[in-house]
Amino acid sequence: MMLAALLAILAVVFLAPLLSRRVEWNLEAFLFVMGLLAVLVSRVGSVHLVEEALAEPIKISLAVLGFGLVFKYTRAYVHHHLQDVVRRVPLPAFIFLMVVILGLLSSVITAIIASLLLVELVGGLRLSRKAAVSLVVITCFAIGLGAALTPLGEPLSTIATAKLKGEPHQAGFFFLARLLGIYVIPGILALGILAAVFLRSGSSDDGPKEKEVPESTLHVLARAGKVYLFVMALILLGAGFKPVIDSYVVNWGSGVLYWVNLTSAALDNATLTAAEISPQMAALQLKSALVSLLISGGMLIPGNIPNIICAGKLRISSREWARFGVPLGLVMLAVYFLILQLW
Repeated sequence: MMLAALLAILAVVFLAPLLSRRVEWNLEAFLFVMGLLAVLVSRVGSVHLVEEALAEPIKISLAVLGFGLVFKYTRAYVHHHLQDVVRRVPLPAFIFLMVVILGLLSSVITAIIASLLLVELVGGLRLSRKAAVSLVVITCFAIGLGAALTPLGEPLSTIATAKLKGEPHQAGFFFLARLLGIYVIPGILALGILAAVFLRSGSSDDGPKEKEVPESTLHVLARAGKVYLFVMALILLGAGFKPVIDSYVVNWGSGVLYWVNLTSAALDNATLTAAEISPQMAALQLKSALVSLLISGGMLIPGNIPNIICAGKLRISSREWARFGVPLGLVMLAVYFLILQLW
């Protein structure tokens, strides 16, 4: 009964934002309610969970608030100089460098700061709506991949490193870079090329340009509040689904696990990492689990913190994101699956 109820909740989490505009524009509150339902169904509510749900989003929200205020007062200066750069550097070259640099730097400056920089850069480029959305989705995939290279980048990499620090892996600061770098770095470069080609193909010229709307301090505060609620909702969803993951998912083979991790498009991939990753896993199992979590996290807005930040700031709807993110993610998953099986 519990399994059926949780699967129903998961289906609603995937489909409702795509089918209902009311849900789409109130995604934070919707996911919060779904998280509460998952916790109630699984009966995992506790004082510790409440404390975690209240405390864990604070750092992320403060980062969004702090950088949001900094960018609010420096935006005109940054965008003015950005236009000077774009006039001197071909747009495709600039786009390629932006995607690759943000993707690689995210492992050092964190995925949160990389996504906040992405928002400002895209806003200063004055692209069409279609081009802006496509560029953001592609770059968020790159940031999600790159952030996994060190424990600094994102919670997924922090948790994975901590769980593998003992025997037999002896995971240190650069363990994930050595394990995943051969897959992640070419992936980021490929995403940079894709973004450059997509922009050069004319997508930047079709449709009206995005107008830059002046942002008040209240808007910056509201965005930080939405991120807080979003992260809290993902923590509750992850906790609610953890009993099912512990009972069923962790016992599956690497191939099945690879595709089951598509659920991280809507669930917190850090929670899935905490449940799945084990020191007893062989290198192929670790690679399969982590790569699929990283890619799936880019497919829908709830899948990763950069998606949440960028979609909120640039008002990207769930449908807009899914229209580009789901096909791209599925292609990447298929390509990486073949690579992992053959190499």
